[in-house]
Amino acid sequence: MATSAAPYGLRPIRRADGMPYSGSTNQYLIDPAGEGTNLFYGQAVIIGADGYIALATGTGADLTSNSISGTSGVGATGVFVGCEYVNDSGQTVQAQYYPSGTANGGAIKAYVIDDPMVLFQAQLDGTGAQTIIGTNTFFAAAQSTSTGSTTTGNSTSALDATVQTAAAAFRIVSHVSDPADAFPDVLVKFNPGGHQSLNNVGL
Repeated sequence: MATSAAPYGLRPIRRADGMPYSGSTNQYLIDPAGEGTNLFYGQAVIIGADGYIALATGTGADLTSNSISGTSGVGATGVFVGCEYVNDSGQTVQAQYYPSGTANGGAIKAYVIDDPMVLFQAQLDGTGAQTIIGTNTFFAAAQSTSTGSTTTGNSTSALDATVQTAAAAFRIVSHVSDPADAFPDVLVKFNPGGHQSLNNVGL
């Protein structure tokens, strides 16, 4: 039972069409001059105005002022699951998370799950009954440079247990743990408006 709060962001499980998730990602670039925030495994990310991957800073509680991207009408690009860069010693580093300010003047690759049909497992920040299936949720608090562990490299973001029927970033598809748990795990998918690939609005 999930009797304690131990959130881990968004963890890919399978596709919404019933097919297994193969682990596929797409490569994007992080600003070679250095991004101003840590990027942790399991965090939602966007393509910034500069064309580089950046942290999604909205909660996704609605699709306007609190949109997941922090910009009305623009959804997340996907979920960050690691990066690759060359360090000062000329070594290629493959890391679980991107440390804020890392810069090398060259390519810093971000691995992002950008398929909007992937289902993600996440933990709610409170109880959730069977009745939450089919409702919408969002991040319990806005992601930031500190909503993750520099030890494990994982996100520490939870989803809000105060679900709603109004538009929000994520749809709850099913329970993973017992609905009676204090902090149940659920499967969610991006809603239209919560994911850039499901929108017709550009950056």
